[in-house]
Amino acid sequence: MTQEDKELLLKDLSSRLPYNVKVNEEIQGDFTLLGIVEDRVITNCNCEYKYNDFPIELIEPYPRPMYSMTEEEKEELRTLKWTKLEHYTVDWLNTNHFDYRGLIEKGLAIEAPEGMYNIKEK
Repeated sequence: MTQEDKELLLKDLSSRLPYNVKVNEEIQGDFTLLGIVEDRVITNCNCEYKYNDFPIELIEPYPRPMYSMTEEEKEELRTLKWTKLEHYTVDWLNTNHFDYRGLIEKGLAIEAPEGMYNIKEK
């Protein structure tokens, strides 16, 4: 993982902390699937990015791909873009667990299985 990838992943995980993003933690060959990020700490110690004391390159979030957005969500996002500031849009994308940074395509995240975040078409 490049330094640029580590920084991108750190930035993404940091912005998702308040929204209980689900992650895969690969620690010493074991996997803790769907661990919920609540009281975890992301730090930069001696230029080595850490997440809950584990190297950041061992952490993979489970964001939703943008194409999985429901029609209702698309309309909500369109309305939000016209009525609020940009940071509200980013908060909305984080709240709904969308991969707007392209982490899945870069191999830095795992696509969230359908239903993982209980998002339903209304």
